[in-house]
Amino acid sequence: MGALLKSIMAEIEKTLEKIGLSPNEIKVYLVLNDHGSTKAGRIAKLAKIDRSSAYNAIKMLLEKGLASYVMIGEVKWFQATGPKRLLEFIKEQEEDIKQILPVLDERHKAHKIEGQVRMLKGIKGIKSIFLDIIRTGKDNYVFGSEGQFSERMPEFALQFARMKKEKGFKTYLICRKDRKELDAPNSNHRYLPNISESPAVTNIYGDRIAIIIWTPEPEGVIIENAAAAKAYKSYFDFMWKNSKQFIK
Repeated sequence: MGALLKSIMAEIEKTLEKIGLSPNEIKVYLVLNDHGSTKAGRIAKLAKIDRSSAYNAIKMLLEKGLASYVMIGEVKWFQATGPKRLLEFIKEQEEDIKQILPVLDERHKAHKIEGQVRMLKGIKGIKSIFLDIIRTGKDNYVFGSEGQFSERMPEFALQFARMKKEKGFKTYLICRKDRKELDAPNSNHRYLPNISESPAVTNIYGDRIAIIIWTPEPEGVIIENAAAAKAYKSYFDFMWKNSKQFIK
């Protein structure tokens, strides 16, 4: 198998794992997808797993609607449903989650503590912070940005700008001169002279403060505290009053 094909297959397996398939389910699914109608014994051989594990994986794939079978005589021949069925499978999961969200949300709110702090790590964690800003739907007041969001997550930065436009709120951003983010059309940028470069960026939105530290593996913290957010907003307003507009 060539290096390129190995890379493609590794990406496929990684994606199938992300949507909830077990390692054995992935092996069996790919065998069925690549070889068409196949008997259980041959599936186990091609997937390089024992028959018992193959049968269990086939059973799970049948329950998920990702495989089917036909009887030829007294023998079952298994096959994968079309790959587009994967999209339907994900949509079904989404619908199931939507049904339980109201109950989970109520239970979450019932035990929510004022001043709750959440720590997040890595690009996915930082993405969660920006999605939280979108969910809140409040204007975002930012200081300390060096344009790291646009540089490290350019595609998501543009997606964030589109979502922000749909929600109808803006970002008010104080940064160093000549530093901007990609979502400039939906942001008001100002700068303060003679400030030092920093990896830490502070976001204030609603009753929350999110601090992102753009180290090689970025980290972030969300603080849910109305009094703290109000104090940070007052600090931001003071800086905004003393900041300078960019010359267009």
